[in-house]
Amino acid sequence: MGFRLPRIVKAKSLKQTLSFSEKKVVPKGHFVVYVGEADEKKRFISPISFLNHPSFQKLLSEAEEEYGFNHPMGALTIPCSEEGFLDLIDSFQSS
Repeated sequence: MGFRLPRIVKAKSLKQTLSFSEKKVVPKGHFVVYVGEADEKKRFISPISFLNHPSFQKLLSEAEEEYGFNHPMGALTIPCSEEGFLDLIDSFQSS
């Protein structure tokens, strides 16, 4: 069983660049997405270009099935783990 230390370090730096828990300002060309399950949601600011990726569009379809268009968060919410979201984002940037 090997360690994925470089990947873990990369994921942490990616999380720092995508996640702004304290700031409310969303930069131009970005959107807010809440990621997580149940009450464990984290706020990410993601580039609009993510919306063009088929994998992200699949997540949006799953979110629609889970929450519909009227849900209490009032924002785009994706029902997946934070780690799963970071893995998906990592795949966007490596392709």
